Order: sequence, then C-alpha cells, then structure tokens
Amino acid sequence: MNIRKTGVLMLALLSLKTFNPAYAQVQEDFVYVDTLIPSIHLDIRYASANNFIGRPIDGYYRPCALLTQTAAEALMAAQNELAKFNLGLKIFDAYRPQRAVRHFVRWSQDADDVAMKDVYYPHLDKPSLIEEGYIAARSSHSRGSTVDVTLVDLNNGEELDMGGFFDYFGPESWSYAKTPTAMQRAHRMLLQTVMEKQGFVHYPQEWWHFTLANEPYPDTYFDFPVQ
Repeated sequence: MNIRKTGVLMLALLSLKTFNPAYAQVQEDFVYVDTLIPSIHLDIRYASANNFIGRPIDGYYRPCALLTQTAAEALMAAQNELAKFNLGLKIFDAYRPQRAVRHFVRWSQDADDVAMKDVYYPHLDKPSLIEEGYIAARSSHSRGSTVDVTLVDLNNGEELDMGGFFDYFGPESWSYAKTPTAMQRAHRMLLQTVMEKQGFVHYPQEWWHFTLANEPYPDTYFDFPVQ
C-alpha cells in the first residue's frame, strides 16, 4: 500500500472515531457498577428489545450500568447489607443519556406505535404517559445517580416477587399500591428500607426507582452514551 493510500485510510479511521457516538468518552467520575460490585446482577432493558418501546433505545450501545462514583459506592453498601440475607440487587437501568429520554418523548408522540401497549400500559393511552408523569423531557437518570433495581436471591439469581414488573405504567407500580400481597409489599419495603439507609430516595410512582439524595450533579443532564 503506497503512502497516499495509507494516509487516506488513516484519515477515514480517524473520521469514524471522531463522529461515531460509540467512541464518545464516559464522564471521568462515572464507574461501571459491576466492576465495583461484582456480585450485582444486570438486566439493562434499554440495550435490548425487552422494554416498553420494544426495541433498543438511543444511546445504549452495550448492556452495562454506569453511575457516579458516589452513587455506586452507596449501592455497594446496599448490596453488602442485603448479602447478609443471601439477597442482592439486580439493575434494570442506571445512568441514562439525554438522547434516550428524547427517544422516549418522540415515541410517546407517535400514536401508531403501540406494539407494547398490552404489556406495559394496557389502561393508558400514550398522551397520558406524559400527563401522568411516566415520561418527561428530563430524567434524574441522566444526572448519573439514579438507579432502577429489584431484589434477587443470590443463590440462584431469581428475582423476588415484587407484585409487579419494571416499567409497568399504572398504579400497581406505586410503592404503596394496595394490589400486591402482604409478602410482595414486604419485599418492596425491604428494598426501600435498605436503599434509603444508604442515602437513596425512592420515587413513589415506581417501586424500583431510587436517586441518591446527595447526588454530585443535581443540575447536570449528561448525554454520553452507555457503552
């Protein structure tokens, strides 16, 4: 290969690395949660088709969980507390880029795209998802210290029965819903108690959603991809 062709190839590769969002850098003080907490389980729904839209979400290039160092350390303390009872955490979502939030909003405005309605929002129409606060133009996830979690049995990785599933849009997902059984409510309360002990605040409309109270970026909404 002559020098000119080599130079053209190098420029092309540099161009791809410059403009392909998959090469964007992770924020310096964010960490991969499973490197800090090897025993944690991951099921990153927005990197797959297993979510309320039915396809991978913008900005999710790999099924990994990123959090600020501060939030990840608090989550590690929660995991250690649960491990005393052979329980642990499974993460459905952690840091969420702003471009993913915009994807949610665009989807909510497409009246024809209702492929997952029967599973995730059977009793709501799409405009109601915005009106009732299930989807918004900004998400605390984009600040890097919010995480969606459930409880698992560390012996076999099976989820505990929480009386509902991640991202179901309806009152059954509220933290203090009346529909779950006593055991299901106890599981929700255990999760909430352990997370709050480590400084997280729960979101009453979603039993799985927790934000670190002393989050380091309370006013910053990041957009680097999950990769």
